Amino acid sequence: MTPSRFQIRAAAKAIKNQGVIAYPTESVFGLGCLPLSESAVLKLLQLKRRPVEKGLILIASKLEQLEHFTLLDDADREKINTQNTATTWLVNKSELTPDWISGKHKKVAIRASNHPIVCALCDEVGGAIVSTSANTATAKAATSILQVRRYFPVELDYYLAGDTG
Repeated sequence: MTPSRFQIRAAAKAIKNQGVIAYPTESVFGLGCLPLSESAVLKLLQLKRRPVEKGLILIASKLEQLEHFTLLDDADREKINTQNTATTWLVNKSELTPDWISGKHKKVAIRASNHPIVCALCDEVGGAIVSTSANTATAKAATSILQVRRYFPVELDYYLAGDTG
């Protein structure tokens, strides 16, 4: 199932309004928000019951959307851009990466996605978003929107249905 353009816009609007949403990724459903919104990230972490020290992944439709959070050299860019599968990279973080994203780490986790819903969502938001599995810290990651709704029946600002990769 592919969400409509209206649904993508509604999910992006919720993110831009400091909200937390559920959305499909390459393998499971994720929870996402603006990485520079401390209140949204802290809400997401509270929902997951995840400590801020662990850090989070940033996901984007293209590497350029992640660059101000990272210190990438040309070799890093080439390696990441030639990767065909969904790969999360640990890279040096920039001064602009808030501690509520990197946690206690000196690196930040990033992924340039080719999942069509993730790409459309990030493009509509205009940049990278947080990506973490849609579940509490002790539960299995949600693989359907129904499972997300069981975990978080009313707490999220938008539930974007669609197929995982």
